[in-house]
Amino acid sequence: MASRTSPDQNDRQARIAAMRRADKARDRRNKIIAITASTAVVAALVGFGSWVLLGQKQKEKDAVAARKAPVSGEQTWDAKKLGRNHVETVVKYEMNPPVGGDHHPRWTNCDGDVYANPLPQVNAVHSLEHGAVWVTYNEKAPKADVDTLAAKVRKTPYTMMSPVKEQAGAIMLSAWGKQLTVEKADDPRVAQFFTKYVQGPQTPEPGAACTNGLADK
Repeated sequence: MASRTSPDQNDRQARIAAMRRADKARDRRNKIIAITASTAVVAALVGFGSWVLLGQKQKEKDAVAARKAPVSGEQTWDAKKLGRNHVETVVKYEMNPPVGGDHHPRWTNCDGDVYANPLPQVNAVHSLEHGAVWVTYNEKAPKADVDTLAAKVRKTPYTMMSPVKEQAGAIMLSAWGKQLTVEKADDPRVAQFFTKYVQGPQTPEPGAACTNGLADK
């Protein structure tokens, strides 16, 4: 006897088949959504990475450009004519503060060191030979500017700061063979001088120590 399928059974089977088709369609949609989302995330990460890389390259270009650009108003001495002998006798320098010349075998610590008292010039010049920038000031410099410069020096390796009463300008920045006079700490040339000459191309002994030297504060 042939089996018969009741209308209720047919409806039930149809509903099950429809549910299965719906499940498969939902699975396909979920897979498409997941793939699309993953693609978007990857694209975003690639785009962000490219943006970061381009930004870094631009910063590097800007740094190179800043090092090459002349600092307006700076004085320059021929580095080849500046003595580099180590001596333990008095040295008379042609400029004040000095930017090079014969000097003491021991350098002044210049790892962001701020000195309250004048430095022996023969030791400070040795620090310039190592690539330091030396910030000096006299009584004409406002205290607020002195404090601002001191804060900048303290966070910058290969720099040092001290008073020089007899110098001509209120604030002066010196590197080996280079010197700049400014009236205010917020003069944009201060940052430019730091960028260009802290361990800059003028350095006779790049990478030489700025610690374990003279540290009388």
